[in-house]
Amino acid sequence: MRWDLITAIVAALVVSVLADESGQMAPYRIHTLFSVECQNYFDWQTVGLMHSFLKSGQPGPITRLLSCTDDQKKTYRGMNLAPTFEVPSWSRHPKTGDWYPAINKPVGVLYWLQHSEEAKHVDWVVILDADMIIRGPIIPWELGAERGRPFAAHYGYLVGCDNLLVRLHTKHPELCDKVGGLLAMHIDDLRVLAPLWLSKTEDVRQDTAHWTTNLTGDIYGKGWISEMYGYSFGAAEAGLKHKINDDLMIYPGYVPREGVEPVLMHYGLPFSIGNWSFTKLDHHEDNIVYDCNRLFPEPPYPREVKIMEPDPSKRRGLILSLECMNTLNEGLILRHAENGCPKPKWTKYLSFLKSKTFMELTRPKLLAPGSVHILPDQHEPPPIDEFKGTYPKIHTLFSTECTTYFDWQTVGFMHSFRQSGQPGNITRLLSCTDEALKNYKGHDLAPTHYVPSMSRHPLTGDWYPAINKPAAVVHWLHHTNIDAEYVVILDADMILRGPITPWEFKAARGRPVSTPYDYLIGCDNDLARLHTRNPEACDKVGGVIIMHIEDLRKFAMYWLLKTQEVRADKEHYGKELTGDIYESGWISEMYGYSFGAAELNLRHSINKEIMIYPGYVPEPGADYRVFHYGLEFKVGNWSFDKANWRNTDLINKCWAKFPDPPNPSTVHQTDNDLRQRDLLSIECGQKLNEALFLHHKRRNCPEPGSESTEKISVSRKVGNIETKQTQGSDETKESSGSSESEGRFSTLKLWVIALWLISGVGFLVVMLLVFSTRRGRGTTRGKGYRNKRRTSYSNTGFLDTK
Repeated sequence: MRWDLITAIVAALVVSVLADESGQMAPYRIHTLFSVECQNYFDWQTVGLMHSFLKSGQPGPITRLLSCTDDQKKTYRGMNLAPTFEVPSWSRHPKTGDWYPAINKPVGVLYWLQHSEEAKHVDWVVILDADMIIRGPIIPWELGAERGRPFAAHYGYLVGCDNLLVRLHTKHPELCDKVGGLLAMHIDDLRVLAPLWLSKTEDVRQDTAHWTTNLTGDIYGKGWISEMYGYSFGAAEAGLKHKINDDLMIYPGYVPREGVEPVLMHYGLPFSIGNWSFTKLDHHEDNIVYDCNRLFPEPPYPREVKIMEPDPSKRRGLILSLECMNTLNEGLILRHAENGCPKPKWTKYLSFLKSKTFMELTRPKLLAPGSVHILPDQHEPPPIDEFKGTYPKIHTLFSTECTTYFDWQTVGFMHSFRQSGQPGNITRLLSCTDEALKNYKGHDLAPTHYVPSMSRHPLTGDWYPAINKPAAVVHWLHHTNIDAEYVVILDADMILRGPITPWEFKAARGRPVSTPYDYLIGCDNDLARLHTRNPEACDKVGGVIIMHIEDLRKFAMYWLLKTQEVRADKEHYGKELTGDIYESGWISEMYGYSFGAAELNLRHSINKEIMIYPGYVPEPGADYRVFHYGLEFKVGNWSFDKANWRNTDLINKCWAKFPDPPNPSTVHQTDNDLRQRDLLSIECGQKLNEALFLHHKRRNCPEPGSESTEKISVSRKVGNIETKQTQGSDETKESSGSSESEGRFSTLKLWVIALWLISGVGFLVVMLLVFSTRRGRGTTRGKGYRNKRRTSYSNTGFLDTK
């Protein structure tokens, strides 16, 4: 069939669709948009979409927003595949350099609105993706779209509309809709939305700290769906609330809802029919549009599907998958003809695509009046009543000292903090003596509040560094302006795996959240009765603390005072009272916390699924947010004990790291509990080494293997002069030492040369004397001559020189 004839038929269909009962044209103008790039991958998708556009009877014009660089356009072959509006390519962001081709969609829409003459004569816009097949007319007002109320398909996996992500990126989280794919809206709404769509896409894309799967729903955690969130957050900012539908757009392979005829197929996911399957990513470089008479592998025939699938609902879903693939191939056949390809040879499959059966299967699907099902508002309310509106600000604290032991822990902690999606600011409470601070090198490892050290108690002289934790919190509260409503207190020897928030774990004022420390048996015996008026309120908790700032202001001083009190009570250090196997009072700070909270009747919500010690078997289904590597843990022959690294400088020595943990593929395959235990242990070890690697990279350490990192220690046996390999802060000293050694070596070389010259001159003098003696004595060769010759040689000393 000729294209001009098809166009005429489609025009007639459009007139019939838009005409009212009096035969007059309806005053609404629809325009369909889709966005692509200059690639073979998008060209075959364009062929499929354009062919389905013509078959479906979709009213109004369609425009392909084509994003190409100047270099791409020089060799691009597909300019005639669709009505095209060229837009700038932002695949490589012009300012940040970030490679993110998906941003071309909002860029293209905004550019079209600003520079296209067509956009001035449009009332309604339908926005689709290239990897779609249209089955029937998509008419915005028939779908229920109104000005201020766009219509959209449901994208349920955009979980960021219900959690922290939305509160970080829009002032109106209650308006965030999980939508995408099929969009139909008034042009005036699109003009407001488009710039916000782009700017929010940029915001989410740059917010790498919150790309985690638990926040975005992106299983890859790479920020690839930032554009989708950009749309939802932009629409929320614009005050647009969608009418959402979940059955008019379908993924091939899915079972359609009974009684509903989808008008759009989105083949973004793999789908299969029996042994046949199709995945669009397998054809990323496929030039099938320009390869004459080549089609995608033919799927089964409808009669085969009827035999293989007895269930009517599933069979209907498979028939839709057939329709999607066959429409793509039909579009390719027509495109090859347009390209001037020779007529293809007859095949059974080509015959089917021209048959009445296929024509009936692909007849345009029209919406029945009242058939569009709009979902109720599914925006989830905040988890608990305390958090209405925007979520409160959070501040995270951890306490350390001025030692390299705490520095490598800080590097691991900060690296995991950045990756975890933990909201709010963070502060390291750094306890140092004045003397230690003078030589300390780790100032830039974390945002820091400096605290006087109480490792040696200023009054009692007791050596107890653990007291620095409550002392530092008290100092921080009294010396900083705090705008956070909740504080999360952690330890340095922790690795964060995800955000720790009061709203998720249901903290409240007067009700802090913590993790269980069951070994604090003193809460259940005389120890608690000795140190608190409310022993019944003593909770065996620690490690992770989530507390309202007002509770912390009241509590912090009690924490410090009770720590001093328990530490001084040496009579009750016994294991049977404290649970401390060393009976040294080392866990006095932990009891100080529990007894201090009991004094104020601060009862905790205790959650055992926030923190885990590597080496422990995890609870089934638990999503632990923190590793606490305070104890030794092992995987096979590999083990890690932080105490073994107390005196090792891993921070200032380039590329220093811990022994690599085993490969995850080597762990238990039969016992799932042990397998999960070992995988978590490996993750913790890998995260620490990953943090150290990035730390050394930020320090601009020379690449491993370069000359500057391989100053091999050379022992030169002349004068016992050596040059030794050094790294980090010792390089300057080594450089000067090496230069001095080289100077001494050069001087020695001069002396050696002089010695050889003198020896050579002496040799010549001796030889002259010998020959002069021989001339004076004539040619006598008797026995006496030989004796005299030996004597004269001996007297010269020549033979004695060794």
